[in-house]
Amino acid sequence: MLADWRTAPVADGLRATLGFLAKLTLEPESIDLADAEAVRATGVSDEALEDAIHVAALFNVIDRIADALDFYVPDPEAFARAAPGFLQRGYV
Repeated sequence: MLADWRTAPVADGLRATLGFLAKLTLEPESIDLADAEAVRATGVSDEALEDAIHVAALFNVIDRIADALDFYVPDPEAFARAAPGFLQRGYV
């Protein structure tokens, strides 16, 4: 999934939602009703799509702030060390 969501073995609805979010993030001026309808056609509900949009919007804002303020980002090894704890207890 992390290597390439386009070819990962995921449900059609998830793949369509990720495609929608990628377009929304990278080409927001080109999103239109047809894009949402294509996601809905895979069985994704309006509520699920709205939730995904909210999460993506928040991450986009956080990323832009972090980039603008040059936040420290740990190396991949630090993320790998922390991952088991997050999987067990979440982001508490």
